[in-house]
Amino acid sequence: MSAMMKTAPQAREDRASEIRPVYLEALTLVERLHRRLLDVIKDEFDRRDLGDVNSVQALLLYNIGDKELTASELRTRGYYLGSNVSYNVKKLVEMGYMHHARSRLDRRSVRISLTPKGKQIHDIVAQLYEKHALTVEQIGGVTCDEFRTLNTSLSRLERFWTDQVRYRL
Repeated sequence: MSAMMKTAPQAREDRASEIRPVYLEALTLVERLHRRLLDVIKDEFDRRDLGDVNSVQALLLYNIGDKELTASELRTRGYYLGSNVSYNVKKLVEMGYMHHARSRLDRRSVRISLTPKGKQIHDIVAQLYEKHALTVEQIGGVTCDEFRTLNTSLSRLERFWTDQVRYRL
């Protein structure tokens, strides 16, 4: 075998060396983007002088929208990414942004939905997203096709990570 031909393990290591830095950069960007989104939402609420709801809670209210669900569904559907969902649900109920009632079918389960006050917060975030949708291409320089490619890649990465956990790969 010539020195020009690489063994399969060497080729795989070369490929891993190529993908490693961009993979790690993507991980950093995903984490940073989520934090930046929370900053953008906080800024919008600060501009409106609405300080009683934080950005995590506002995003939670936005994701619930018109649905009625259980607290556990918030995490399983990806509507809430934090670890203290029960704390935020309790606070939002106390502040009048959410309804909280035991399920008629399963008394152990609690159903939550937005109050009119919670729907106002949902609408503010929806308006913010609409403003961004109207300007992200022109000002941000990100095209629809680039978003499609990004979304495909992020979906594949999510599926890869899900398989890592589910199948212990």
